[in-house]
Amino acid sequence: MAITSNVSGFLQQVRQGVRPNMFQVDITFPDGVSGDSELASFMCKSAALPASNVGVIEVPFRGRTVKIAGDRTFDNWTATFINDKDMKIRSYFEKWLEQINTHQANTAGVIDPTEYGRSVMIRQLEKDSSDNGSELRSYKLWYAFPTSASAIDLAYDSNDQIEEFSVEFQYSYWTVGDDSDTTAGDSGIGIS
Repeated sequence: MAITSNVSGFLQQVRQGVRPNMFQVDITFPDGVSGDSELASFMCKSAALPASNVGVIEVPFRGRTVKIAGDRTFDNWTATFINDKDMKIRSYFEKWLEQINTHQANTAGVIDPTEYGRSVMIRQLEKDSSDNGSELRSYKLWYAFPTSASAIDLAYDSNDQIEEFSVEFQYSYWTVGDDSDTTAGDSGIGIS
């Protein structure tokens, strides 16, 4: 297929493009954290589509380095939340972190990763006429759990601002598409 070098050809391909402000994040909170998933989704100010990397095994061979594909790793995932008036969102993540490791006793309230690890869905939406934008693509983070809730800076000269904080998550892997688990080797990513 020849690539058209004129503006009309470009516009036919890009159309309206994908907007980074058209997204939705759905977090399922673990048992014991009576978190409001809808409020968390509404107050999520920014996030990212998840990354993944394939490591490289370097093997010396006759004065050269031959590179072989290694294991896949997944970067941490971070979302930023607007702090609501009652600080509910912040308290949900503090309770979740407390379940994983308590402040005072340094013990784990929940030790099973399938209990404190939950699903997180990141949905890329299209700017169209549907109510909230139709879904273009979704990513599901499996067995995700927070590892940090950032500090919230306080200052007398912070006028005309709303507090926000970031939560960093670890997760086992991600898949593309619906909520169902995939079989080993099937990431839901179509390759043509």
